[in-house]
Amino acid sequence: MAHDHTDIDWSRMAGHLETQAELFTPLYERALAWLGHKQTEPGLVVDAGSGPGVLSCLLAEAFPAARVVAVDGAEPLLERARARAERLGVADRFGTLTGELPGILDDLDYPVDLLWASRSLHHLGDQRAGIAAFASRLARGGTLALMEGGLPARFLPRDIGIGRPGLQARLDALEEEWFAQMRAELPDSVPEVEDWPALMASAGLRHTGTRSFMLDLPAPTTDRARAYVAASLGRVRDVFADHLDADDRATLDRLLDPEDTASVHRRADVFLLAAHTVHTAVRTG
Repeated sequence: MAHDHTDIDWSRMAGHLETQAELFTPLYERALAWLGHKQTEPGLVVDAGSGPGVLSCLLAEAFPAARVVAVDGAEPLLERARARAERLGVADRFGTLTGELPGILDDLDYPVDLLWASRSLHHLGDQRAGIAAFASRLARGGTLALMEGGLPARFLPRDIGIGRPGLQARLDALEEEWFAQMRAELPDSVPEVEDWPALMASAGLRHTGTRSFMLDLPAPTTDRARAYVAASLGRVRDVFADHLDADDRATLDRLLDPEDTASVHRRADVFLLAAHTVHTAVRTG
């Protein structure tokens, strides 16, 4: 399938990314608590591919003795990260670094005790080389934490009473094809079996754990979650309009119309359910 939308303007998505990360905060907090039990207090924490800094600030709260550096290629997102750190009172130990991963990590002054990469590695063409670069920046005993994989988010029951049942499963299939093409079009793209512990081991790291964390915002959900669901489905509608059949396009249009009683803005069965997986490994040499 050909798509013309595999280039992502992260700065334009800033508000959506921030809302998403805030809604997913309970999941992230559980992941960071698990991570905190596995290691000593880090001195330098790097959030590689930080976006607007929601998770960077959670890292600062989870590790109160650490200096946190948010790294991203989009300066407007890092502006939001700095503003958030200021609001939350952690700006005195919070910094940012603008540039493309993984090369920008060479600008760090010190080895990293904890390098967190949340769903950013898959935007690098050569993921094996990316992990090796992450590993090379770790201090001895430092931890690499990759959040990759999990389960697609679910917003609605299989049968929503309009259109054909199974709409989200069909949208997932389209997104899988989009993701494959996005990966193929990245510079220096290399196909790779996504066995993250094995890739970490290939970089000389010792795998220390894998665990999945769930976000469960049951129906009837909050207005903010509804707005996020609407924005997510709206982006899917925009990207895949030409690849949806007429019935699914019509169903999405109804789901996105605030005046329609069947829309995600008004229906009682909207929820948010998702799972993300974290893999950790330590540099021993």
